Amino acid sequence: MSMYHVRAIFGLLLLIAIVAGCSGGEEGAETQVAAGTEMQPDARQGDILAAYPADTLDDVVNAELCSVDAASADGRGSIKIILDEAATIPLYEIGDLDIEDALLSYYAKLRTEGLEGEAILEMWCVFEGVGEFFSRGLHNPVSGTTDWVDAVAIFRLEAGQNPDNVKLNLVVTGPGTVWIDDIVLTKAPLAD
Repeated sequence: MSMYHVRAIFGLLLLIAIVAGCSGGEEGAETQVAAGTEMQPDARQGDILAAYPADTLDDVVNAELCSVDAASADGRGSIKIILDEAATIPLYEIGDLDIEDALLSYYAKLRTEGLEGEAILEMWCVFEGVGEFFSRGLHNPVSGTTDWVDAVAIFRLEAGQNPDNVKLNLVVTGPGTVWIDDIVLTKAPLAD
């Protein structure tokens, strides 16, 4: 067996383990949030790994569609995004956190105005040599016109699943205006 085949088999086995661990037993990659559906989005749990008040675009990965706005959930400003069509907005890349056997939770406050689609938090975990896997906060999308609401996307990491990078995005499925503020990434132990 060639080295290519060994790597391919190892990658496939690790992929199966990651998907099984992240999906919480539910079907499909987009239901990975199922592990956290019992948690209330506004009840931030765990230790803070990264926090962004969203009052500047300095660390934003792709600020092309973003601007800083005075409207704010925390009183310091927020990121405002005006869209004519659906888009995924890459916001922050955390890098290697050296974390495994935990729940990663991506929290943010969202506000919308005239949003014809939905705004959803999206978190990607990158495993070098294996691939990228995502979790979306599908159980708490925001649409229409709203005041500030809490949103969360949760990713379950089993023992041995240590991402090389974590990416925090905002997915918007239609035209309208979205504000995002008070962005926090936390880790909490897996429930026994």
